[in-house]
Amino acid sequence: MAEKVVLAYSGGLDTSIIIPWLKENYGYEVIAVAVDLGQGEELAPVEEKAIKSGASKVYIVDAKKEFVEEYIWPTLKAGAVYEGKYLLGTSFARPLIAKCLVDIANKEGATAIAHGATGKGNDQVRFELAIKALNPKLKIVAPWRLWDIRSREEAIDYANERGIPVPVSKERPYSMDRNLWHLSHEGADLEDPWNEPQDDLYLIITPPEKAPDKATYVTIDFEKGIPVAVDGKKLDSVALVEKLNKLGAANGIGIDDIVENRLVGMKSRGVYETPGGTILYKAHQELEYLTLDRMTMHFKEQVAAKYAELVYDGNWFSQLKKALDAFVDSTQETVTGTVRLKLYKGNCTPAGAKSPYSIYSEDVVTFGAGGDYDHKDAGGFINLFGLPLKVRALMEERTGLKK
Repeated sequence: MAEKVVLAYSGGLDTSIIIPWLKENYGYEVIAVAVDLGQGEELAPVEEKAIKSGASKVYIVDAKKEFVEEYIWPTLKAGAVYEGKYLLGTSFARPLIAKCLVDIANKEGATAIAHGATGKGNDQVRFELAIKALNPKLKIVAPWRLWDIRSREEAIDYANERGIPVPVSKERPYSMDRNLWHLSHEGADLEDPWNEPQDDLYLIITPPEKAPDKATYVTIDFEKGIPVAVDGKKLDSVALVEKLNKLGAANGIGIDDIVENRLVGMKSRGVYETPGGTILYKAHQELEYLTLDRMTMHFKEQVAAKYAELVYDGNWFSQLKKALDAFVDSTQETVTGTVRLKLYKGNCTPAGAKSPYSIYSEDVVTFGAGGDYDHKDAGGFINLFGLPLKVRALMEERTGLKK
């Protein structure tokens, strides 16, 4: 009896040709697994296509709710952004896909898991670190590190020789990854950072200059750092992201073009469409401005950078990330309230925020008469705060160090 391998299957170019390759070169029985993270119509032909390509069984796992609540929300609460731009849409999708693969491998008695990530990218690390953390006994097969195919053009030829249809062409061979959170674009003309993305690249977002000439206002309610309502209407987690995706996309919100530092040592250029995510990050940040004290906010900014790096590098199931989650959750106890944002031609700007836990005090900060603040207190504070500078200056004067 042939050994079973569970393949992370998307129906795209790479995973389409991996099914016959695994059978031809290893004799595996291939079980294809597609994880629904909000790819939409992309999943419609997956089951039929996988069977025609040689899979013995196909699983389509609806993980959208888990994706939002267990992967997106923790990252949002952390405020994690990789290198100042990337909202980690592919990065935190991979460990969830890997978790589904491991669950099915355990159920089916498979001995191995295969994926279509290339040997140049980050995804191979993300998949394999998650698999090692969840079931270290499973073998991992990474065809891009093993076969003789060296380009997307050769992969297209391999598919055509076996009658496997692929959703790319040599004329427009972008590598794309889509889920409920974002759509990424890499390759082709984007490989030259001097090339501006063309308007026809964008499949979700209206180019900002073509967005409406009138601003759209949106309010978002948060409870303990988690968004729960849009414009006063309570929505479940998936519907909330979908609603904000539509609003953001219509107004040109959420395009990020970044030359990022991959974990494997090279720089790569990606263009990301993240409309709802951009709105949520901005709204969450505005609420934290009201509700977090200075020390906590500044330390949390450092944590956010480390958190983003952990997620980007595939360390979702690491002990350190678990510890950082505990810290982040403690900071979110008072991040409850409402934020209003103005969406206009690619810009997402604050238009108001309120919280029952706000530590902003108009009585303290006011320039008007009265107020709960004694200006005389500042003198003593400055004297003590500046004492090290004063002592240093006196020493330099006394010893002649000061010139």
